[in-house]
Amino acid sequence: MADKRDYYEILGVGRTATDDELKKAYRQLAKKYHPDTNPGDASAEAKFKEASEAYAVLSDADKRRQYDQFGHAAFEGGAGGGAGGFDFSGMDMGDIFGDIFGDLFGGGRTRRSSNGPMQGANLRTAVRITFEEAVFGTEKELELNLKDECGTCHGTGAKTGTTADTCSKCGGKGQVVYTQQSLFGMVRNVQTCPDCKGTGKIIKDKCSDCYGSGFITSKKKIKVSIPAGIDGGQSVRIRSKGEPGSNGGPRGDLLVEVEVSRHPIFQRQDYDIFSTAPISYATATLGGDVKISTVDGDVIYNVKAGTQTDTKVRLREKGVPSLRNKAVRGDHYVTLVVQVPTSLNAEQKELLKKFDDAMTGKNDNTPDAPDTDKDKGKKKFWK
Repeated sequence: MADKRDYYEILGVGRTATDDELKKAYRQLAKKYHPDTNPGDASAEAKFKEASEAYAVLSDADKRRQYDQFGHAAFEGGAGGGAGGFDFSGMDMGDIFGDIFGDLFGGGRTRRSSNGPMQGANLRTAVRITFEEAVFGTEKELELNLKDECGTCHGTGAKTGTTADTCSKCGGKGQVVYTQQSLFGMVRNVQTCPDCKGTGKIIKDKCSDCYGSGFITSKKKIKVSIPAGIDGGQSVRIRSKGEPGSNGGPRGDLLVEVEVSRHPIFQRQDYDIFSTAPISYATATLGGDVKISTVDGDVIYNVKAGTQTDTKVRLREKGVPSLRNKAVRGDHYVTLVVQVPTSLNAEQKELLKKFDDAMTGKNDNTPDAPDTDKDKGKKKFWK
């Protein structure tokens, strides 16, 4: 046995490792090297077998004591189907896999009783609201098809005066056990009973109203309170408004995803709002008050003289309220855009030309410079 690696070394734990530490170490190695995730990789398969053998020994209190005292020599006589000559055939590897590999193998290999109380599935729906409703919150009424316990059979699914029989295949457990040969010898797999679908009961005479399901579907109106500050893509959870549970389990939840309609002038980023506001050329030049639209209504903002186009101003606490604290709000950022006139009458054009001449130093009333001797006798081409 000299060529065999130490089991603790294989799992990467110390000799005083707890059961939880052993399980965690094995889980990581098994997920990494399992043959199903490494098809055709002989090296990964060998490491998986090696880790499984180490865990099978160290997770068993008696075998761990033997290994700690005698090392690999404690199992030199084994000739089972396990890796390295270790005999796995007497072990319930299905229990080990059911506890550790639920996410790898799915629900088929699990030790949890499938006919115990189980919470119902969550339901999902969507609601569309306006930009302002997302900012300040609102209440909506939804109409949904929801399941309720059948009033005729009271959820049993059986015809009035009859009862469901215990499933003969699983004995009412809702699960059946299969034993099969694997890489490690004989492995026990626990699966949901195919006859009763995990309920443990067989209904021979079904209820005429619910057809054996135990539930009746009907339209229900549900009010959903949408909090201020919610954004598109976020959901509101309504407890116990989902699918009914089974075997006495609680109902699931209703998840309402919020869709926010686009606003014609406002845009949102986190809790801040952005928009643009037009100002006249004269206001940008001379300064003055302009009216700016916000989610709280119009506000008057004083524009400074000489303001350039695309100047950004900040309106504090005019943004979106925080979902956690409605008293805390974002800001509203406004881009001021100077409007250039596109249609002027003759008088307006003349006034604008005089303004431009004044700004550039030109003046049509300035008298012509006197003729010099050099210009005498020459014909003028200007007045």
